[in-house]
Amino acid sequence: MAEGRDMRIIGLDIHRVSAEAVVLEDGTCRRLGRIGMTRGQLDTFAATLSATEHMVVEATGNATAVLEILAAKAERVAVANPFRVHPIARAKTRTDKTDALVLARLCAVGFLPEVWIPDEMALARGRQITRRNQLAKSRVRLKCIVPSILHTHLVPCCPHTDLFGAKGGTRLRAQALAEDETAAIERHLEDYDRQSAAQKDVERDIAAVTLEDVGVARAT
Repeated sequence: MAEGRDMRIIGLDIHRVSAEAVVLEDGTCRRLGRIGMTRGQLDTFAATLSATEHMVVEATGNATAVLEILAAKAERVAVANPFRVHPIARAKTRTDKTDALVLARLCAVGFLPEVWIPDEMALARGRQITRRNQLAKSRVRLKCIVPSILHTHLVPCCPHTDLFGAKGGTRLRAQALAEDETAAIERHLEDYDRQSAAQKDVERDIAAVTLEDVGVARAT
């Protein structure tokens, strides 16, 4: 982002439910107030922006959605790296206003540590990978819970390779356990099967997108 004291720059310190906004113009800072982190409130705020507006936000969990709304109205919205901005902000007493002002001032002097923002396709792929990893971890957790139930009741280790496979599941259901434990094992088996199917669906989606990307790359 270009340097310049005559540039009008808005800094947003974003949190989960609201953001503190300040504007830096001609070297003078002015508080714009708090903005709710909903699409309606952000749309209302975006409507007040001019086409020459420069804005700065930190990279947070909801920054991409904020960027999508504001970028349609402002000339540019930069996204700052919080791990490099926070040590600078700690040099002063921190408030939401001072954090927002630090962002604006770093932008004004051309010293803003920015981060790369992926496009929507890359974001979607990242979300799918995260979902796949969450499902895999959940399945591992279930594979630890069921053996612990068997261990509690002195049930010998399963002779089958996969406790949650067809043979392992049959053996699990055949155990003479208390009614509540039998019901718990049944729920865990159903959860495991459901999560396994969901993981396969996600992996197919990831593979399809990857193959599409390879095809595009070869074509170019």
